[in-house]
Amino acid sequence: MNKRKTGWEKEQAAAEFLEGKGYEVLERNYWCTFSEVDIVAREGEYLCFLEIKYRKNDRYGGGEGTISMKKIRKICQCARYYMKEKKIPMDTPVRFDVVFIIGEQIRLIKNAFSYIG
Repeated sequence: MNKRKTGWEKEQAAAEFLEGKGYEVLERNYWCTFSEVDIVAREGEYLCFLEIKYRKNDRYGGGEGTISMKKIRKICQCARYYMKEKKIPMDTPVRFDVVFIIGEQIRLIKNAFSYIG
């Protein structure tokens, strides 16, 4: 199976998992000039920007350390751009969550990192 197809399937699994947890998925693979956000969703009052990380197994760790500061900055820039483009008020509560998929196991980390301007 190629990486693009695997990535799409895992993002689909993550979206379904999130919907089962009460999230409303608004966008998938949102691209802007700076970067890309895997999933944009609402959970209650929060607008959530989610990064999806997949590993075939946990042989090299669970994935927690795989999101670099550079990637976090890009996600934050893209989130700000999304809010401006969609005319979402800047005082809207925002959260950055991460979904780790290790094999078939899915784990959600809410508020995985804070906004970096």
